Amino acid sequence: MGEAEVEEVGSVTHYFTRIGVAVVELSDALSVGDRILIKGMTTNIEQTVSSMEIEQESIKKAEAGQSVGLKVEDRVREGDIVYRIL
Repeated sequence: MGEAEVEEVGSVTHYFTRIGVAVVELSDALSVGDRILIKGMTTNIEQTVSSMEIEQESIKKAEAGQSVGLKVEDRVREGDIVYRIL
């Protein structure tokens, strides 16, 4: 089985350690249920988007240009790139 195809959908601009939430600046639309890959110098996390928020409001879909709070399963770092797995 080859590498999964991915497309970049944004980058991490902040990470809240205590609550395990990354702030992601989106360059493409992202929806709850999408499979994502977060990659960086020391980061390599594959997970399903389980919840997203904008200003404490739970949302199902976000568009390019928005910043969203994304629950992540492990530590991520500012500058990590978020990809959607196709």
